[in-house]
Amino acid sequence: MDKILVLDFGSQTTALIGRRIRELGVYSEVIPGDTPLTDDLLSSGVFSGARGLILSGSPESVYTKEGAAPDPKVYACGLPLLGICYGLQRMTWDNGGLVEPLPKREYGGVGVSISGTATPDHWAPFLKGFKKEHFTAWMSHGDTLTRLAPGFTQIGVSDTGYPAVVIHESKPWFGLQFHPEVTHCEGGMDILSAFTFGVCCCEKSWTMERYAEELKASLAEKAGKNPALLLISGGVDSTVAGALLLKALEPGQVHLMYMDTGLMRKDETKTVRAALERLGAQQLHIVYCEAEFLSALKGLEDPEAKRRAIGDLFITIQEREVARLGLPEQYFLVQGTLYTDLIESGKGVGKKAHVIKSHHNVGSPLVDAKRKAGRIIEPLDKLYKDEVRALGRILGVEDEVVRRHPFPGPGLAVRILGEVTKEKCGILREADAVFIDELKKRRGPSGERLYDEIWQAFAALLPIRSVGVAGDVRKYGWVLALRAITSADGMTADVYPFAAKDLLEISTLITNTVPDIGRVVYDISSKPPATIEWE
Repeated sequence: MDKILVLDFGSQTTALIGRRIRELGVYSEVIPGDTPLTDDLLSSGVFSGARGLILSGSPESVYTKEGAAPDPKVYACGLPLLGICYGLQRMTWDNGGLVEPLPKREYGGVGVSISGTATPDHWAPFLKGFKKEHFTAWMSHGDTLTRLAPGFTQIGVSDTGYPAVVIHESKPWFGLQFHPEVTHCEGGMDILSAFTFGVCCCEKSWTMERYAEELKASLAEKAGKNPALLLISGGVDSTVAGALLLKALEPGQVHLMYMDTGLMRKDETKTVRAALERLGAQQLHIVYCEAEFLSALKGLEDPEAKRRAIGDLFITIQEREVARLGLPEQYFLVQGTLYTDLIESGKGVGKKAHVIKSHHNVGSPLVDAKRKAGRIIEPLDKLYKDEVRALGRILGVEDEVVRRHPFPGPGLAVRILGEVTKEKCGILREADAVFIDELKKRRGPSGERLYDEIWQAFAALLPIRSVGVAGDVRKYGWVLALRAITSADGMTADVYPFAAKDLLEISTLITNTVPDIGRVVYDISSKPPATIEWE
C-alpha cells in the first residue's frame, strides 16, 4: 500500500498533515523527525511502500540546539520531499542556506503570490496544486529564509515580502513557509494533493473501513487472551474505543470501568450505562467516587494542578478496583487517547512538542509509568475527533453518541475556574444542561439543529460574582460563560456566530432556571490564540 511518511519535529499540527493525506485516500504515518535511517529501515519496515516524505513544522528554530535535524540520509534516499514551515527551513539550513529571525512574526492569514516564470518540467505536477496566483495561506513562524540553499528557487512570496514557496531546480524537493494542512489555508488540500498524486504518484488505497479492520486485528494480536480494561468516560472517544474492543476481542475479556466522579454532565451515568449495554458490554463496572475526587481537588486553583490530581486519582482508583475485581497482573489498560491529547501534552510521535496543557490520561506520572512498561493500548492515538466519529459509525455506535460534543477527561473540574466544590458542580451541571438542551431544540441557518452545526459547546463557571436584581431583591450571582465553536479537528477553531435572538433567549432561560447564575457572557475567542477549553 502506498504511503506518505511525515517526519515529526514537534509541531502541534504534524499529525494533522498525516490526517489530510489520509483524507485524500492515501495512508500516512508519522515518525520521529530524527529517526536514524538505517539501510534496513529504508528498505523495509515503516518505509515499506513509502512514496514521499513530509518534513513537519516545529516550535523550535533550526539554528538552535533544540532544533531537531533529520538523518542526512533523508536527502539521499531518493524520495520526494515536502518541507512545511520548519521543514522548509530545515531543508534550507541543512543544504547550505541561511535562516534568521524575523523582525515581526508572520502569524495567521497572510497573502501569498506565485510567480509566473518558466519552470523545469518536474515542477509542473506540484504547481498544479496552486489554483490561484494569489491566495491566503496560514502562517505561524518567527524565522525566515534569508539565503536560499544552492539549487533552490523561490516561486512564491508572502505579502510581507518573505519567501513562501521554494522548489529545487533539479530534485523533487519542495518547500512551503505556511501550513497547507490547516483548514484556514486557502487551497491547502489542492497543494497536498498535488504533492501526493502529482509528485509522489500515489494510488488511493486507504479507507476508514480498512483501517478499522487493521485496528481490530492489531488489538486482537496484542491483547491475546488477556483481559483488557478500558477507563470509559462516556464521551465519543472512549465509547468508540469500547466498541472497538468489543468487536476485536471476546466480550468476556473486555472490562469497561466508568467512574462517577461527580464531575460529569447531568444524568451521565444513566446515559453511559445504556449506551454501553447496547454495544454488548458484559463486564461494566461503575465506580461511585465523587467524595474522593472533590477531596483531591480541595484547595486547588491552578489548572495543571487540578489535571494532575485528577489523573493520579483516576489511576489510583483504577488500581484499587482492579485488585477488587481480581484481574490478573497481565491485563492491558486501554485508553481512548487521541493525537490531540498527546500533542497538547507534549507527547507527539517525537520528543520535540511543547506542553500546552496536560491531559489526565497522558500527563500523569502513573500513566507514564504504565506506558513505559508496555501495558497501555491507545488504539485511537493516530486519529482526530472527526476520524473517531467516522470509525464509530463503522463500528455500529449509535449516531446520537457519535455526534456528541467533546467532553474533557477531567470533566467539570476544568470548566470551573478556580477551586472546585460540590455546590459549583451542581450549578454548572444544571446551567450546561439548559444550554445543550436548547441547542438541540433550536435550528440553525442550514436547517440542522444548532447542536449539530456546532463542533463543541459548553458552559464554564467563572470565579466571579456580580450584582444583579431578581424581582425587587438584590442578587449576587455567579458569572457563567458560554462557549460554542466550529472546527474540523480541534486543532483550530472559530467562534459560532449565534443569532442574537438565540443568545438572548438562552441567557434568559439559564438565569431564570438556575438561581445561582446572575450573569451570562459569550466567549468570542478563536483557537488560536485561545484553547477550546478554558483550562
